[in-house]
Amino acid sequence: MADVLLSEAERQFVLHGVEGNVRVDGRTCTDIRPIEIETGIVSNTSGSARVKVANTDILVGVKAELDAPKIPNKGRIEFFIDCSANATPEFEGRGGEDLAMEIRSVLMLAYSSSSCLDLERLCVLPGQQAWVIYIDVLILECGGNLFDAVSLGIKAALYNTRIPNVKVSSYEGGQQEIEVSDDPFDFNQLDVLNTPVLVTLTRVGQHFIIDPTQEEECCGLAAVVLAINETGKVLTVKKLGSGSLHPDSMRESIEVGQQIGVKINKVLMQKLKEEEKSQLPPKGFLH
Repeated sequence: MADVLLSEAERQFVLHGVEGNVRVDGRTCTDIRPIEIETGIVSNTSGSARVKVANTDILVGVKAELDAPKIPNKGRIEFFIDCSANATPEFEGRGGEDLAMEIRSVLMLAYSSSSCLDLERLCVLPGQQAWVIYIDVLILECGGNLFDAVSLGIKAALYNTRIPNVKVSSYEGGQQEIEVSDDPFDFNQLDVLNTPVLVTLTRVGQHFIIDPTQEEECCGLAAVVLAINETGKVLTVKKLGSGSLHPDSMRESIEVGQQIGVKINKVLMQKLKEEEKSQLPPKGFLH
């Protein structure tokens, strides 16, 4: 994204705040702004979620469809990122395409790990039919820290995803027929325990901060995006910006990112499970 217009005095104010571990909005360098997450809000999807972090607003929809697999015994995941022209003036016309491609490339790398999702479970008929998980991300409003917010929305939407059960019948001559259940309560869920969240660490002065605002991103020398799963495993690392980072700084950012990523993953999963329980039908409901 383009830099936010800040005066030199405003830049110094941001830098001095980070140096004193008291940022402009009162947070410390490792504090995260309040996050709002809703799931199951789009009715015509297999799963959905909406995430709000300050002025950043993300909507994620997941569609599960049967298709011929690219790898015989595995399903696959496809990401699509769309930056609404109303999110920020910078996205008007083709302004958001570069950012969308950058976010998508990080997500593709993060989710390419074999420990992320069990894609073999998405296979219905080896070499013939498998579930394809299409993940559509719409950036409704942009207020900083997009990578992290998008990853939270994706993990929440995947947790909310319901994939219909499939019955495979065999007939004489080796023919097989697939029957997809139309019962809304006859479904499988994805195991998202090992799916990552993205943690962006921005180097401002001599310190790393997380969950940067647009103003802090403007003052940052460089940033590192880490994909961290619940166990603290780093699935991918991506450096953002034109500035350089010393190897010691990179090691420091990874250590801090792992600690924050593990905490975010655990809190997110706990909140998603609590929300799921609140949405369950009452006892005695026929299904």
